[in-house]
Amino acid sequence: MQELFKAAVERGASDIHIKAGDFMRARIHGELQPLTQQKLTVDQVKGIAMQLIPHQEDRDNFDRLYDYDCSWGIPGVGRFRVNILKQRGSPMIVMRSIPIEIPSVEDLGLPPIINKIAGFERGMILVTGVTGSGKSSTMAAMINWMNRNKRFHIVTLENPIEFLHRDNQCSITQRDIGTDTDSFETGLRSVLRQDPDVILIGEMRDKTTIETALKAAETGHLVISTLHTKNAVQTISRIIAVFEPSEQEMIRVRLSESLQAVASQRLVQKREGGRVAAMEVMLMTSTIRDCLRDPDRMEEIPDLIEEGRSHYGSQTFDQHLMELVQSKQVEFAVAKAAANNPSDFDLKLNMFGAATGGSGAGAGPQGTQGLADEMTNIMGD
Repeated sequence: MQELFKAAVERGASDIHIKAGDFMRARIHGELQPLTQQKLTVDQVKGIAMQLIPHQEDRDNFDRLYDYDCSWGIPGVGRFRVNILKQRGSPMIVMRSIPIEIPSVEDLGLPPIINKIAGFERGMILVTGVTGSGKSSTMAAMINWMNRNKRFHIVTLENPIEFLHRDNQCSITQRDIGTDTDSFETGLRSVLRQDPDVILIGEMRDKTTIETALKAAETGHLVISTLHTKNAVQTISRIIAVFEPSEQEMIRVRLSESLQAVASQRLVQKREGGRVAAMEVMLMTSTIRDCLRDPDRMEEIPDLIEEGRSHYGSQTFDQHLMELVQSKQVEFAVAKAAANNPSDFDLKLNMFGAATGGSGAGAGPQGTQGLADEMTNIMGD
């Protein structure tokens, strides 16, 4: 079984699905592909799950586990974030691959502005996107930059711990929810007494977590966390909506003072195989802070992000997608499908191409065929 997992990781698998009554499958370059020729039985899946669960008490109560999170590693291969669940009364396992080596911003192909954001010393930074969009890798790259360039105490609260950071210039304390502390709420209540410079919260799940994170940012710490939102404006709206209407005006003020940046990302298929993160980056300016305080001005924020690219380093999804097309990393058709406004993408890209001497949308038809050929090659391996 370990050899099978190793082979999947070497082929670039991001996730492995193990389900009773189905083949074992791996998500390679965004598509699920079978790894085995025979379907797995309930006993086989249960046997694999028993090897992954770290605590004997949980193994003894396996039949009463409905949603269970843990992490597991193979020496020399990598670690996995593991979720064990029940579906149709049978066990299933979904494993997310986590590389051994901590990635850098350059390794991930992220905009260089992310390193600058990692250099902030206080306030709140949010990394957002749908499940599987690479948020954990981006946060790990930011912590990696700090570990090489700062002298901080970094405390992480994760469920489960994913990337394992080694102390370098920084001292990094990683706490696993359920093993090292009872809950996010308990861990957050005590973290301010642990002399942190940076607090990484795996996910801002509820009102209590958001309030505590805001308090930490307001008291001079740097707080990094994630939300499952698609862009900067939706991120702000989601946070505000958690609170009662009577509290929202004050939350807008507090958020406008504490929020430093929002990086929202989504993965798109590359020409040469694999995927790259297209990223919207909002850096807080005085004008955007004013818009955040005034609900009637929230709609101005996307334009301000776009206009702030040359001066502040901010960018919209569409601006980054245009850059990825121009650098021939991503086909036009793939970028257009991922754009915020696909109908406007042709026009904007042609204008961008004219300004830079590029070919604009001319790569479109070839892009569609290239993607189809690539998928055929992968499936034929």
